[in-house]
Amino acid sequence: MTFVEVTEDPVTGVSPSPRQRVRETIEQAQAADQAGLDVFGVGEHHRGDFVGSAPAVLLAAAAAKTERIKLTSSVTVLGSEDPVRLWEQFATLDLLSAGRAEIIAGRGSYTESFPLFGYDLKDYADLFREKLDLLLNIRGQNPLTWQGRFRAPLVDADIAPRADGDTIPVWVGVGGSPASAISTGRLGLPMAMALLLGPLTSQVETADLYRMAAADAGHDVKALPISINAHGYVGRTSQGARDTMYPYFAKGMMENNHQRGAGFPLSRSVFDAQASPAAGLLVGSPQEVIDKLLTYREVYGLNRAVIQMGFGGMPQKDHLEAIELLGTEVAPVVRRESESREGAVS
Repeated sequence: MTFVEVTEDPVTGVSPSPRQRVRETIEQAQAADQAGLDVFGVGEHHRGDFVGSAPAVLLAAAAAKTERIKLTSSVTVLGSEDPVRLWEQFATLDLLSAGRAEIIAGRGSYTESFPLFGYDLKDYADLFREKLDLLLNIRGQNPLTWQGRFRAPLVDADIAPRADGDTIPVWVGVGGSPASAISTGRLGLPMAMALLLGPLTSQVETADLYRMAAADAGHDVKALPISINAHGYVGRTSQGARDTMYPYFAKGMMENNHQRGAGFPLSRSVFDAQASPAAGLLVGSPQEVIDKLLTYREVYGLNRAVIQMGFGGMPQKDHLEAIELLGTEVAPVVRRESESREGAVS
């Protein structure tokens, strides 16, 4: 996945143009598809140092260059979106891609889109709940009659187009809020957890609360997918991967964080600690990333891991090499080992 950030290269001092970053994003999707990966995601931000303000448009361009990979928002800031328009865009993407569209809907940790589109941040939580309800109703029936607080009511509204197949998967992005995990579990929706930095086990409570809430609501917990979204990079060697990722990741954490240009300082020692087996970053050699992904799976019972590689403006050559390694050397082993361990347990 990518947020399509625009960051000054810490080595050359050159900033890529928005046009370059858009073209690189489509090339990344194409490389991921060819390498055999399962999903490619574009995140949503509404700031000059990101180009991903319209994920559906970028994913539509990626649909034309790919054949099998699923195409998802990661995430859609649903509280500042119109669910009707969002559905129309992703249903169109679903038609273009022959049923490969997904939506990961989130509250949004970056909140610049709320004032931009005329929403009050005091309604942050209520906006998300209401708009998620509307999105799920749109997905579930057509025509639709619906009423809420934040938009005009719908009366026998014909909302088109419809999905290419039966439905469009809607995941909920959860950053660690217990209330978000519980509400997602009650709805019986797939949960996409985010783990930026910290211990690998830092989201265990989130997963437990989600599953308990789902069970209490009568959902089949075993049928509910969970994913982890984490930063990472795959290199030929462990040291080489860290050396390649660190300067760009540190630059991105400082320049593209919530407080633009005054973000999170990350020393090399802290970065290396976060790359250790017990911490969250998925960075290292193929075998090292395989081992950590399998640990993630054991700890959380994961169905999917989405890795944000290249954050901070990593050169495209290095980014594409990492995608190739992830698809050809990491993913096949993780799939095989996961199936083997699941078979042994059952």
